[in-house]
Amino acid sequence: MTNNAPAGTVSSQKLEKLEELTGHKFKDIVRLDRALTHSSAQHRTGKDYERLEFLGDRVLGLCIAEMLFARFAEANEGELSVRLNALVNAETLAEIADELKLHEVIRTGADVRDLQSERQKNMRADVVESLIATIYLDGGIPAARQFINRYWEPRAAHVAAARRDAKTELQEWSHKYHETVPAYSEISREGPDHEPVFVIEVKVGKLKAERAEGRSKRLAEQAAAEKLLRREAVWKPETKGVSK
Repeated sequence: MTNNAPAGTVSSQKLEKLEELTGHKFKDIVRLDRALTHSSAQHRTGKDYERLEFLGDRVLGLCIAEMLFARFAEANEGELSVRLNALVNAETLAEIADELKLHEVIRTGADVRDLQSERQKNMRADVVESLIATIYLDGGIPAARQFINRYWEPRAAHVAAARRDAKTELQEWSHKYHETVPAYSEISREGPDHEPVFVIEVKVGKLKAERAEGRSKRLAEQAAAEKLLRREAVWKPETKGVSK
């Protein structure tokens, strides 16, 4: 099954590869097919991954919280929350989607293109969550935990995982060093209703503004804040990403 492919189930070859990468043998192939179907393809399939994404998000959060609780026995609630947020954000999930080569099996409508692009990062992240839900419904928490530990545990100890989200960091840095707060403004909104793209600008005092895009205003604000933090060397390049 490839992007813009007609409705159907995952090919046996791609199913075998997906099972190898996830470490899970899927029981319900129809449900798996739904987990890999974007809403833009609804006119052909009638079903998409959104309900599964909702469930997968909760399962992921529980398993990551459990992992961090056990691994960082001395960490307080605040540190655990920061680590959890870093491990379940769209950037981390999209990285894992790319490791799983999900762009090769996601079904979309004809107006959705280049699934490996930065613009489609959030879609890839959403499909990871729907995949987690599928594994959970197949085999319960043990199966979901096994998959999540396989891809998230190596990332859990990385220094970047303990960093606060970009908007919070920028807010505190701006207040401390510039005696002001960041100002965010919406520059544009483009794309179809099911896949909007927002461009947000952030400005701190007299500093040069930064712009970034995202599938929601919140995500675009986070991305713009991160760009400004990196430009001002508040966040060092060497701390970006996750070691593998």
